Amino acid sequence: MPKLIEVIEFFDESGNSMAYRFPQEGGEAEIKWGAQLTVRESQAAVFFKSGKAYDVFKAGQHTIQTMNIPIVMKAITSIVFGPTSPFRAEVVFCNMKLFRDLKWGTQEPIAFHDAKLEMVRLRAFGMYSCKIKDPVAFVNNIVGTEGLFTVDEISSYLRSIVVARLTDVLGESVTTVFDLPKKYDEIAALATERLKADFEKNGLELVNFFVTNINVPEEIAKMMDEKSGMNAIGDMNKYMQFKAAQAMEAAAKNEGGAAGGAMGVGAGAGMGMGMGMGMAQAFQSMNQASQPAAKEDPATRIKKLKELLDAGAITKEEFDEKKKKLLDEM
Repeated sequence: MPKLIEVIEFFDESGNSMAYRFPQEGGEAEIKWGAQLTVRESQAAVFFKSGKAYDVFKAGQHTIQTMNIPIVMKAITSIVFGPTSPFRAEVVFCNMKLFRDLKWGTQEPIAFHDAKLEMVRLRAFGMYSCKIKDPVAFVNNIVGTEGLFTVDEISSYLRSIVVARLTDVLGESVTTVFDLPKKYDEIAALATERLKADFEKNGLELVNFFVTNINVPEEIAKMMDEKSGMNAIGDMNKYMQFKAAQAMEAAAKNEGGAAGGAMGVGAGAGMGMGMGMGMAQAFQSMNQASQPAAKEDPATRIKKLKELLDAGAITKEEFDEKKKKLLDEM
């Protein structure tokens, strides 16, 4: 004879259960008419009869009988045996809490068309949080006939949806991988909008979605580091002066190895001064090379022209013509 169930409740000690079907005896147990159903604050209970969902019980204690739950009567009109009659039905407890820190990531690299580097393969990783929003849709679309359904069982399915939507977002919102570090929040926001509909049709709500890292191939990462370094340098002259100061300080601290003592300190200081003077001369040459050559005054140039005339390098007519132009500039 089937076991009669008088108390219906479920307490999840693991914290990973998303849905639990009661009873678990494969239909061998029967719910007693007048049984007490306890639903906790973080739960919702879907009442099934003959494979069809009839009602959703919220938090509280419920008595399975017509006067308290009229809609149940539509499913059990055959009960005519009195107030303690058994009937076959199921209750699926849904865990309505927030399932947080769920991880997602790309198992295979995403092919990304870069505006500067052509095709680049990317790997992306992150976290998201979700909760059950529509218990009936969740049980019908995801849980099915399983007795116990955990968050681990749905992770791979949700991960495939995330990767598919993220691929579209990357292609539409990013032109080059050099822009990736400053676009994580924007990518996450766009992906969240795309994913909401996918989650909702399965009875879920996407609460948070984060992109924590997008990996590029090693050679591309080096290029990004070099580009960032050049942007950080800005004024090359100031950067070189800074490096020279560092070199002088390091040389001054060097005590000359085997020479030791005061001689080592003097040698280190001398080396630092020598390096500093060499770097200073290099800076002076760089600065002079970067500045336009000073223009000679007209009187000096006329003097040089006279020397050329006396040497027979130019004619008297050429001397007079150039002299006139130089005098006009004075």
